[in-house]
Amino acid sequence: MTDKPQFIRLLGDERRVANTLAGVSKHWQGDKECFLFVSPHDDDVVLGGGLLMQLAQLENVPVYIMIVTDGAMGYCSNEEKDTISQIRQAETFECYQSLGIPKENIFWLGFPDSQVHSYRGRRAAGKNEKAVYQGFTGLQNAFTYFLRKTRPTQCFLPTPTDLHPDHKIVHEEFLISVFHASGNIWPELGKPLEKTPYFNEMAVYCDFPTPPQLQMKTPMSFLEKKLQAIGAFRSQKQIKSLIKIVRNAGPYEYMRAVDYNFYNPDNYKVRFKEDLSIGYMHR
Repeated sequence: MTDKPQFIRLLGDERRVANTLAGVSKHWQGDKECFLFVSPHDDDVVLGGGLLMQLAQLENVPVYIMIVTDGAMGYCSNEEKDTISQIRQAETFECYQSLGIPKENIFWLGFPDSQVHSYRGRRAAGKNEKAVYQGFTGLQNAFTYFLRKTRPTQCFLPTPTDLHPDHKIVHEEFLISVFHASGNIWPELGKPLEKTPYFNEMAVYCDFPTPPQLQMKTPMSFLEKKLQAIGAFRSQKQIKSLIKIVRNAGPYEYMRAVDYNFYNPDNYKVRFKEDLSIGYMHR
């Protein structure tokens, strides 16, 4: 087993190999690099990106983690039904701090678990509303606020193919929030981003929609640290099967880049240019 990390990125017909993420990246921004991991539930991104979080710190890249839901539906015993949110919040900080993420870089948004469909978009906050920032609530409000607060160069979130509805909705709402965060709308949420961050998907429960382009391989010590971090979620009995998959797969993680392109008619003109080598009937 290698004693150094290894990155392999596939770019069309090109295969880039290096011992650093910077060495295989197309758009590396040096000391401006900053990663934001978006986790619909507290344990999602450690399962899909626990190695990458450690690797990022090797390259002095700040890492932020945004936990979207409060974990209230994750109780596995009747005794924990009313306290599971507090239990999982404590487990969350234990997990990610064990990977070297400072507590102040871990944001617990507190949207109701399994009810994020009720928090699509943005609305003025009512009495006793959840996840209120600058007098408003809603996923797009919170995501825009934290995007402007952390100003990431790259964002990582679970694939939209994950079966859990919370994952699908968070993915969709986050992408439109990047559009908001890059514009002048809602100035009370902070200064607009100067540049749209790059997006990457990680697989948590289900496979990627199309094959990933980045493979990361680490020393076994990184995997052991990731497994210990996952183990902090002691209240989540069902996580045992996922831990087994992670352990059996070895010290590997994969990421899929996501294109975030705005419509430009010029991109399609070439498809309709007349090819003089082919006979066309003009009417």
